[in-house]
Parts: sequence; C-alpha cells; structure tokens
Amino acid sequence: MTYHGVLPRGYAPTDATLDGNLVSAKVLRTQLRLLKANYNVISPDDALAWREGRAELPCRAVLLTCDDGLVNNLTDMLPVLLQEDLRCLFFVTGASAGDQPATLWYEDLFLVFRSAPTGEFEIVSGGVAIRGRLGSLELRRAKWWDAVKTLSQIGAEKRLSFVREASGRLKVSLPQRARGADDPSCRRFGLLTLPELRGLAAAGMTIGAHTMSHPLLSQMPLDLASDEVGDCRAMLEAALQTRVWAFAYPFGDAASVTPQVLAIPQQAGYAAAFLNFGGGLGVNLPPYALPRIHVTSEMSLAELDAHVSGFHARLQRFAGRS
Repeated sequence: MTYHGVLPRGYAPTDATLDGNLVSAKVLRTQLRLLKANYNVISPDDALAWREGRAELPCRAVLLTCDDGLVNNLTDMLPVLLQEDLRCLFFVTGASAGDQPATLWYEDLFLVFRSAPTGEFEIVSGGVAIRGRLGSLELRRAKWWDAVKTLSQIGAEKRLSFVREASGRLKVSLPQRARGADDPSCRRFGLLTLPELRGLAAAGMTIGAHTMSHPLLSQMPLDLASDEVGDCRAMLEAALQTRVWAFAYPFGDAASVTPQVLAIPQQAGYAAAFLNFGGGLGVNLPPYALPRIHVTSEMSLAELDAHVSGFHARLQRFAGRS
C-alpha cells in the first residue's frame, strides 16, 4: 500500500491534485485497524526476508509504504503508526540526506501555475522554454503536467532554477514557511531533513530511496535517470549508516517507467523496487515492479478493503470480459 502522509492539524486542503494523496490521522487510524483485523500487516524486515528467500509471507500479507518523505511523516503519521504498533517503509528523496530545508519542485510549480494571472505566458530557463495560456483550473493542471514532463528531461539544479524563474515571471511568490513542527504549512510541504529522518528510523521505521529529486524517470536521459536512482541510495546509506534496500519509482504510474527504467534499480543494487498501481491480493509480484495500492483522501473504507482483498481488480477483469 502507498501512503503519502497525513494532513497536519491546522492545514486546510486547497486542491485535490495537490492534497488528495494525504489522509487525516483519524482516517489513517481507521484504515490501519481494518487492516490489522482482516489481514497480516507485515514489517519491511519481513518483506526483505521474503525477497531474499529467507522466509515465506503469511497468508493475506500487507506491507505499508509511504512516499516522498514529507515532514508530516514524522510529526503526524509516525504517532499513529506507533500507537497501532505497525512499521512502515518510508521512501525519501536525496534532499532528506542533508540538513537544508527543501520542498518538492513539482508541488512548488503547481502552486505557481495555479495562482498565476490568466493569460499567455512564456518561461525560458536552463535551456528549456515552456509557453502557453493559463485559464481554467483544468487548463492550469494540464499545463503544469506538461511542464513536469518537460522539466524531468533536465537535471535537478536547472529544474529548480526554472521554478524560481517561473515564480518571478508569473509574479507568484512561493510561501515562506517557518521551519518547525508548529507550522502546518511546513509539515505539509517541507521535506524531512537528516536529523528528522534519523528520528523516523530510530522509531523503528525503514527508509527506502525515491530518487535524488523526484523527476519523471521515463522522460529522462538514461544516464541521468541512473544517477537519480543510484546516487540516492549511496547518499542515504552514507547518511544513515544502514542498508537501503528498497526503491520506489517517482509518481509510479505506468507512464512513469519504461523497460529501461525498470532495469535501473537492480543495477544500482536494490533488492526490490515498487510501482504505485496494480496492488491487491492475488497479483503477480515482480521484484523490481512490485505493485501497490495508492491510497487517496477520496477512498472510502469499503473501497480500500476492496482494493486490498483483490475484489476490485477481479471486478474490473470481469467487467472487461463482459
């Protein structure tokens, strides 16, 4: 299963595209209790032992994972996990191996595109030119996603420069978020720093890699994609002084990977790699394309159970044959 974190208390969701991957602490606790009552929630250590052939999975096994490494993973999600006595595999970017506060570039870009004045625009930076028209929210989302695909073709520093240029050209100031657990905006958008990441690990959670800068790997030159995957593991292992054995593909849908991208994690020394779709009991488990159920704020408890049990997938297959 894939979570992305917990909505911090005091933060009001503003957009389904931006905040729809986060659930409330209450919803998370309810979901975890359903899983504990009806399935065998295994630890990341159990999953690794299975992957390496040292143990078998129990019947109806479910693994909890969480992507991106937002501050709320520590401040808002971890307490619920500990109260329910569960362990989770947290996938973080290379930013969390350092001490400097950071945010996800594509979320910042979304904020810029959403708030920019209506009209034609052109932004040129880092050898990339993006132009078009901003109007309805639907049009802004489409233009933003086109920009994500284009900017994933270049390196991380040029990508960040482009976001700064876009902020200036479109006259949208990105929020100045106070660093600290008391700021809901920081807990929502900020990425874990190394001391915070160590706190997560010290609490019994397992840390996995999610690339250096969260690009859309399918759009990158293969050499840059390989660096994003391999350098993240090396940096996290050096910072945490422990093995980083698991990798999650950024965005994780079918369009985010290619056969060449799927080969990179094994070459980089990971024991397993995770996608973000296709999960549920009864599915195939290729070690470097492990499927997961993507949990969203709109998913009801019954829908979650249907996805985990495999009923949803079976229903889709039946509908496709009829």
